[in-house]
Formats: sequence, structure tokens, C-alpha cells
Amino acid sequence: MDGAFARAAVVVRETFTHARCSAAPLEGRGVIARWEGATLTLWTGSQVPHVFRSGVARAFGLPEARVRVIVPDTGGGFGQKMHVMPEDLAVAALARRTGRPVKWIETRRENLTSAAHAREMRVEIEAAADGPACSWRCGRASGRTPGRIISTRSPPRSSRWAPPPSCPGPTGRRLCLPSHRARHHQAAARRLPWGRDDHGRVRDGAHPGLLAGRLGLDPAEIRRRNLIPRDAYPFTSATGFVYDSGDYPKALEQALTLADYDRLTREREDGRARGRLLGVGLACYTEYTGIGSETYRQRGMSDMPGHEAARVEMAADGSVTCHVSFPSQGQGHATTTAQLVADQLGVALEAVTVRQPDTETAPGGTGTFASRGAIAQSGAADAAAGTVRRKLLAIAGGLLEASPADLLLRDGRVSVRGVPDRGVSVAEVARLACAPPPGGLPPGMEPGLEATQCFDPPGPTFSGAVHVAGVEVDPETGRVTVREYTVVEDCGPVINPMIVEGQIHGAVAQGIGEALGERLVYEESGQLATGTLMDYALPVAGALPFFRIGHLETPSPLTPGGYKGMGEGGTIGAPAAIANAVADAMKPLGVTVTALPILPATLLGDRGP
Repeated sequence: MDGAFARAAVVVRETFTHARCSAAPLEGRGVIARWEGATLTLWTGSQVPHVFRSGVARAFGLPEARVRVIVPDTGGGFGQKMHVMPEDLAVAALARRTGRPVKWIETRRENLTSAAHAREMRVEIEAAADGPACSWRCGRASGRTPGRIISTRSPPRSSRWAPPPSCPGPTGRRLCLPSHRARHHQAAARRLPWGRDDHGRVRDGAHPGLLAGRLGLDPAEIRRRNLIPRDAYPFTSATGFVYDSGDYPKALEQALTLADYDRLTREREDGRARGRLLGVGLACYTEYTGIGSETYRQRGMSDMPGHEAARVEMAADGSVTCHVSFPSQGQGHATTTAQLVADQLGVALEAVTVRQPDTETAPGGTGTFASRGAIAQSGAADAAAGTVRRKLLAIAGGLLEASPADLLLRDGRVSVRGVPDRGVSVAEVARLACAPPPGGLPPGMEPGLEATQCFDPPGPTFSGAVHVAGVEVDPETGRVTVREYTVVEDCGPVINPMIVEGQIHGAVAQGIGEALGERLVYEESGQLATGTLMDYALPVAGALPFFRIGHLETPSPLTPGGYKGMGEGGTIGAPAAIANAVADAMKPLGVTVTALPILPATLLGDRGP
């Protein structure tokens, strides 16, 4: 790596910091505990109900069968609801002491003050780049091309951040550059621990932006020269990760077209000629998603099972119930899981009910986090429904005197292929399956239409996106306005476009907040000065632009259906794109952007009013 720096034509260095912020400023926790003899029942919005049950059982010295965890409809988690917290145990202990049910709900101030935090890091990164002419061959670089990054590094003791125990390693491992290497020094924080390990650690513009300026290249062009080409997959990175699928160059071109990048840059130049501070920022990112037991065992996390499970049951009237191990915190799991199950069983979406986890009735699993929902759904719920489908068709084949392979299952009806009038309703088949007369089922088949499927995600699968932001900085106040924003996301096949786009909207809004306002400020005495939403600056709808969203679907060869994760993506790309755009806007004034959040006073400095 040092040799690469010695022969590099250009070397750039930047130190970047990110303030401490809340992991989930709009999410609070709560728990209800009730004892019935030696059995404890807890109602709580946990992201990991079965893991939560294990932790509570261990704390109270109980068999897991004596602890029941029920997850009702709940708000977002963002990593805060993946742990057994002291309050959870205190509420359960108080309920046992009093012999009465006890409820505790966290206030907003309590959450901001004492719940897990995010960010707070300082990263110094160096990048070495090539000088003249190079071509891509089978994913490897030969020759030299201006701006091709040949190595990156963080000098020892220059990069500090406080990861949670589950964190896999430094930010650089997530970059989609083919030649990345890095060293990182980690130091424990002296305040509250991190509770989120995945979002926006280092802005993508650190070395691409500096290199672009040094070499006189457009920021889009320098990224174009460094992205992994599509024909290089599967691609093994310098840090050992195997990228399963993707087409980052195509995503970049699609994003530039959707954003009308040429228009944005023209407007920027025209505005600058009239004294306006306009800027355009890009960010490319990749995120590993859908990790399973193998990853957790490699990390030494023996308490995280890694697999997920679902049980699909069809009643005698043809209605379907799906019990899942993975809860939802607003991601739309009930809808997308119901879609997959309904498609498999040929019934209306309204006929499928998806139950939130209850450890007494739901199959065991791990939980919802790390953008693993779609992968878990396809591997568990879709597979369980597929088993029920095969049994349904086998029974219908007997009724219709046809091979199951010759049957069509759709719109609540099973019919013979090519003979649509010869058929039977799904409800009729279900009645026969649930209460069969003697000899009414194929030999060896048990009554009922039910199946449970476990799925251990093979992961990681790599999703990614390109973000393009256009901003304007008020030269009098330093206020940043996000004028427009474009995202092209690749999460494999899209199950439900509205849900995917809704998650992108929310995540980008959160990322913009992190870039432009969110920070936790402590007084010298250690008191939190930003303990309410009057002080902790969240983005509001009026400050957000209309989002343009495009989809690129490169299926993963590792997962059923080719699905990849995407729920957290917007928060990774947005801080980088906004930081790059503001840096671009301030370039005429010689002001650099090296820290988040970007505050007006920081931008103006001595120029302010």
C-alpha cells in the first residue's frame, strides 16, 4: 500500500469529522411487564424479539419458555431497539416485586439524553491516484488513467470512532472502489455508546472531490473512472468482501440523466456569475445487507442466531395467516410479505394476514435490522407459501384428475391449463385439505395446509445507489437550501415500488438532517444542551425538496428472488451528497467543508453578519 503512494501521480489528504447525533430522535421505547406465577410476559417494540427473550430469561435466571415477548405495532428502531436495556429489566423486576403489571414509556428528553447515539468520529484519509492512460480488463486496471484511485489509507491513530460490538469494521470496506485499502484506529467513546453502525460514516466526496479539483476533472467523471464495471462480478475487494452483483456505472449514468446533471452544472455557473452560491454534489455508495449466521459466527456473536422463519397457514375458508419471526417498524413488511404469500397461493392480498411476532406463537428467528427484511421475507415467508402451494395443487390435481404441473393457481381459483372452465376454487380445496373425507387426500399426505420455513441469509448481498444533490447557500445568513435531489437505487428486484420509494424518502430526509443540523451538544458540566426537539434540529417537510427516484434492478445470485436490502440506503448517501454539494457551492469563497453537520456559522466564519 505504501508503495502505491510512492508511485502515485497525485496524493490528497483530508480530515473529516462528524458530530455525535441521536440514533433515532423521533423514536422512543416502552415496555409493559406482567408476571403470572413464574412466567413473565413483556409487550415491547423490540427489533429482535427472540434475542430479547433470551437476554431477559438469562437476566432473571428463567428458562426461555417462561418468558413471552409480544411485539405490537411499533415505531422505528434504527438500532435502538436491538438490545435489552436497563429499563426493560427494571420494569420487569418492579412488576414481580409489586405483583402488578407495570408500564414504562420513555419521554423524548430521556431518549435524547440516555438512549444510544450515533456518529461522532474523526477520519483522516489519504488517497493515491494514477496519472495518464488506462483501460479495464476483467475488472482489473492496466496502464494509467488520470484520477484512477490506486490506494487509500488512514494513518494509524488518525481515525477515531466508537463502534458497537456488532460493527464489522471501518467505513472504507463499504466503498465501491476496486482498489481500496485502509487502516483504522478505534477508540472507545466516553459518553453513551453507539447504537447504529451503518449510516453515512465518511462522505464519498473526500478523495474523489479533492482529486477532481486537483486533476481538473468533473466529479462525475472521476467516479466513472473508479467504479467497478458490471462484467467484473463477482468482485473481491481489497478488504476481502465479495460483491455479488451490481452495475454502478449504469446507476451513475441513470442518476446523472434523471437529475439532468448538465443543466445543474450550467445553472451553477450561471448563478455564480450573478453572485449566487450554487453547488452540485454526488455520492456513490454500496452497503452489504442480508447477513446471516455465518457473519455473526465470524464476529463471535453467539447470541445472534442469524436465521429467520415464517409459518403460513391456510384456513378452511381460503384465508391465510402468516406468522413471522421478523417484526416491522414501519418498513411495510405486512404489505410486502402479504404480496409474496398472496402471489404464491393465488389469493387476493386482502385474504392474507401477517402477524407481528409473539414468541409464544411465532417461529424463532433473529429480527429486523441491517436492511434484511426483503431477503428474510423471500427466504422464509415466500418459501413457506411455496410449500403450501405445492400441497394445494396436489390436492386440486386429485379433484380435477390432472397433473399438478398442468394446473394454474390465480385469482382464488385452480384451473387446468388451457381449459379455464375446468377448475375449482381455492376455498373448496382448502376445505377438503382441512377436513378430508376418508381417502380424500393423496396417499401419505397429512390434513391441513400449513408450512414453516427457516432461512439463513447467505449474505452479504450488496445493494447501492447514486445520489445527486443541488443546493444553494445564502451568502448573508449561511443557510443551506436543498433545491433538488435525485436517487437511483439498486436493491435487486423491487417487490413494492411505493414502499421502496417511501423508505428512500424517509431515509434521505434523515440523511439531510444529519448533514445540516442534527447534533448533540454537551455543556462543560456534562449536561445535554440539546435535549428537546426545540434544540435538536430535525428537518421539516418544508425544507425538503421533491425527490426524483429511479430504480436499477441487478438481481443477487445469492438470494431467493434476487432481492437485496435497501431500507437504510438513503441515510448513507445523503450526508455525503449534501456535503459535496455545499463544498462545491462554497468553492468560490475558498471555504472547505470538513465536518458534519454543516452549520451556517461554520460556513460564514468572519463573513457572517
